[in-house]
Amino acid sequence: MADYPQPAPPRPVTRRGYALAVAVAGALLVFCAVLPWAGLEVRSGLIGGGLASDVRGIDDPYGVWALVAGLAALGCGVAGLLSRPGITALAALPGGVAVVVLVLFMTDGSGLRDRLSVDLGEVLSIGPAVRFGWFAALACSLAVVVLSVLALVRRA
Repeated sequence: MADYPQPAPPRPVTRRGYALAVAVAGALLVFCAVLPWAGLEVRSGLIGGGLASDVRGIDDPYGVWALVAGLAALGCGVAGLLSRPGITALAALPGGVAVVVLVLFMTDGSGLRDRLSVDLGEVLSIGPAVRFGWFAALACSLAVVVLSVLALVRRA
């Protein structure tokens, strides 16, 4: 009789995928802290143009907190990659802090200049604007929270 080849034993499953994903999301959150988060736009139909002034995330104390939270999430992800994957679940704390800080950035303005909005039709229009960096930072911080919770749930 012929010997049939036996299937190879299954490879051990590693739980490092979530740690890598948390590290990447934390690094992206750090990058998003230097992007423009808000601005003030002035437009005029008379001259056919406008001006814009942007505020980067790290120009505001809330942006600095988001940067620190991103660094902490990156650290948790790298620690989960290098030692124990369960450490990755700790990244939910800085991710949650980043979500709260980003919401506070939008709701807790620093006075009248953040709430200023003038619309005189085609002559002049002045108003605050939310920039893409804030949305990207919010997405990254929510990704950190979701991925770290998934790392905890899948570990059990």
